[in-house]
Amino acid sequence: MSVGIRRIFSGIQPSGAAHLGNYLGALRQWAKLQSSSDSVLYSIVDLHSLTSLQAPLLLRENILAMVTCLLACGVDPKKSIVFQQSQVSGHAELAWLLGCRTPMGWLNRMTQWKAKAMSDNTNVVGLGLFAYPVLQAADILIYKASHVPVGEDQLQHLELARDIARSFNSAYNTQVFTEPQPLLGLCARSKPSSFPLSRSKLSRLSPYLTPNFLAFPPISLPHTHRRSPASHESKKPSTKDE
Repeated sequence: MSVGIRRIFSGIQPSGAAHLGNYLGALRQWAKLQSSSDSVLYSIVDLHSLTSLQAPLLLRENILAMVTCLLACGVDPKKSIVFQQSQVSGHAELAWLLGCRTPMGWLNRMTQWKAKAMSDNTNVVGLGLFAYPVLQAADILIYKASHVPVGEDQLQHLELARDIARSFNSAYNTQVFTEPQPLLGLCARSKPSSFPLSRSKLSRLSPYLTPNFLAFPPISLPHTHRRSPASHESKKPSTKDE
């Protein structure tokens, strides 16, 4: 057991059957982490998915599909706790309490929010997306998680959770919340060159970006991984002059 890792928390949105990006980014590590801590909690964070319009029936199906994928990836309910976020009312309740102590300036600094606000009309973007990091903090702090596996793109949100915990503890002269530490390097973020941000490129490359990896026979998965968008984009027709 790793010294100091007492409780690990991580979550994943129910986007349906897990795709290759989910697997390479987090899921392949989740099974390994089950033996690295006294306690491991994995949540299907369906409340987070409500920042965009969801069809209720499809959302229910996606939740079940994601649980199936977690089990297929080696997550063992005997070694870790797997649960649906919305079934624990404390997540939303704590998010409100923490939100009352979180300055709007902290949320305005979140780079993911700024990128979304710049690309879309802020009169259309919902409050849920703006306050998303507060609910994320509540997900972690409610269980006093000591460590959270994160990629570089989520590190800023974890730092915010630490700031919120510190601010709350200071305001009420208590140590009720644990400041979670990042487990870096476990949840890789794909290189920008491999996943271009252009919407036109994404639409053309969607079969390479989001294959349901469970639909492939085991021998096909490495082949699918090798056919990355980067190699697809860079492949040029050969000519006799070359």
